Amino acid sequence: MTEARRRDVRIDAGDARLEGYLTLPPEPTGLVVFAHGSGSSRFSSRNRFVARVLNEAGLATLLFDLLSPQEHEIDQYTYQFRFDIPLLARRLTATVDWVDTQTPIARLPLGLFGASTGAAAALICAAERPARVAAVVSRGGRPDLAEHALSRVKAPTLFIVGGLDHPVLELNRAAAARLTAPHRIEVIPGATHLFEEPGTLEAAATAARDWFLEHLHTADH
Repeated sequence: MTEARRRDVRIDAGDARLEGYLTLPPEPTGLVVFAHGSGSSRFSSRNRFVARVLNEAGLATLLFDLLSPQEHEIDQYTYQFRFDIPLLARRLTATVDWVDTQTPIARLPLGLFGASTGAAAALICAAERPARVAAVVSRGGRPDLAEHALSRVKAPTLFIVGGLDHPVLELNRAAAARLTAPHRIEVIPGATHLFEEPGTLEAAATAARDWFLEHLHTADH
């Protein structure tokens, strides 16, 4: 099997230039854009693990920073940006628009993978770009923070939650009840919020992979 190619990218998101990296397997069948949350970045070890699983399944991935380097540095002390859901959603939506200007990936069916607060940004972006976003996956996410956008989401959505992450599980159930789009809650037994228990992150990555393969395969873009 030919190895996936990775290259650094700089995304023009309007009010910021965002750093990221794009990984392209041979003849990708879709693209998954990652939305990190709660002060994380493109270097998130958990999201990089999930991305590798997706790459091995033939999906391209884009991991990028929702915050500029200066904002990230400030946020480490003040936490002022990580919960600014409208800002994160605007940056993600601008990145989806940027994707459509990039020849190698512009025509690929597109999914969003959001973790923590990034899940809310992903759902808002899906509501804003219903014709472009074909599937959404939330891992340990806060979809409740998407609020009024939930009813406008058209993309099939998978909520992956740890079985021991009781408060977040309840928040996901409440958010899912507000969706009109096809959706499912995947509870990973024995997992807490960060999926640190043996085998739990692998189970989450497998569920995400299967969801994207199913729904990006049927997308028409």
